[in-house]
Amino acid sequence: MRRQNLFKLIIGILAVMALTLALQSNALAASKFKTLHTFHGKDGASPNGYLIFDAAGNLYGTTYSGGTYDPNCFTGSCGTTYELMPNGDGTWAHKVIHYFTSEDSSPDGGVTFDAAGNLYGMTNQGLYAGDVYELTPQTGGGWSYTVLYQMGGNGEGNPAGGVIFDAAGNLYGTSAWGCGYGDGVSCVFEMTPGSSGWTFTLLYGLQGSVGWYPSGTTPIFDAKGNLYATTEYGGYKAGRYGYGVVFELSPNGDGTWSITDLHKFAGPKDGVYPQCPLVFDAAGNLYGTTAAWSAYGHGNVFELTPNAEGKWTEHVLHQFTGGKDGGAPVFAGVIFDAAGNLYGTTNQGGAYGYGVVFKLTPTQTGGWHETVLRAFDNKDGAYPAGGLVFDGSGNLYGTTAGDGTTTFGTVFEITP
Repeated sequence: MRRQNLFKLIIGILAVMALTLALQSNALAASKFKTLHTFHGKDGASPNGYLIFDAAGNLYGTTYSGGTYDPNCFTGSCGTTYELMPNGDGTWAHKVIHYFTSEDSSPDGGVTFDAAGNLYGMTNQGLYAGDVYELTPQTGGGWSYTVLYQMGGNGEGNPAGGVIFDAAGNLYGTSAWGCGYGDGVSCVFEMTPGSSGWTFTLLYGLQGSVGWYPSGTTPIFDAKGNLYATTEYGGYKAGRYGYGVVFELSPNGDGTWSITDLHKFAGPKDGVYPQCPLVFDAAGNLYGTTAAWSAYGHGNVFELTPNAEGKWTEHVLHQFTGGKDGGAPVFAGVIFDAAGNLYGTTNQGGAYGYGVVFKLTPTQTGGWHETVLRAFDNKDGAYPAGGLVFDGSGNLYGTTAGDGTTTFGTVFEITP
């Protein structure tokens, strides 16, 4: 009788295991994952920032290191700008369109197109302290590289993020240090094209109570021409070494800009150290991420909602535990799909500890439900350190940075 009971128990356990595996298989089948390119060092390493599509469906991005070996570069190699082209059979071809040197190394934040098909981005290191550059496609193939502005002329340096155009064709970005206002001061800048080149203008110095060190952020515009971005530090009662802010810059009409702090992160419950670009929903609410703290110490996804008095209220949508749901969304914001769901990446956590791609779905009770679309295992990628982008068919694309020893980063595609 004991053997019969034991046998029944074993059969029951096996049945539960089979059901669990089936459910896991169905969950994995719900989202298809594919690695489009694996970096090996010479073709680039540690891809970061956001990817961007051209009209033909090709992808463009940057790697922080890899490419040309140069001991004078920060990481021993100087980084690349690359293109990925679909072959038609499900595979993608990789091509380096620019190898950076020690004079302008460690591109950060990805690239952006102008209306003519030229690419623009920034480097974090270099001959002085980084630069703003342009890549122009050539008729016979290849790309020509032009430095539009060499950081350091006004004391600014080490830009960490991307650039954005306004409707008039001016470029905007942020710089982490200096900016002509003194040591430790960051800034937002504008670059204006002219017949003799581009003119660099400091729009606003960021320090202390208004926040400082805008790392990993690319500014965004609203419909009225106001700029929005995040800083990793500053803004709280701790003064210069606070926990970060979300701020708005508004043009005054006379060439000057006014700043408004929309939210100062107090930590720990509302998160600390936002390192992300922001995104609007259709109602004018802002969304982003913090890289650390919140309830479990691993960052969160937040929403900022404006009210009639001009104030903004923060709502924490998801607090990462650092476990299977992920943790530390480093340099990664969130994006919306057409149904109002949010998508993003975390640099840590997940089932294997190498980060995740996640989806947040609004619930009928007013909350948000998280679904992990991919948990990285260091074989298919490790440590995503940037955000995601959709193609026209609703597929997601992003990058992992790799561990720098056994893996050097990937570009991946997910079909939700």
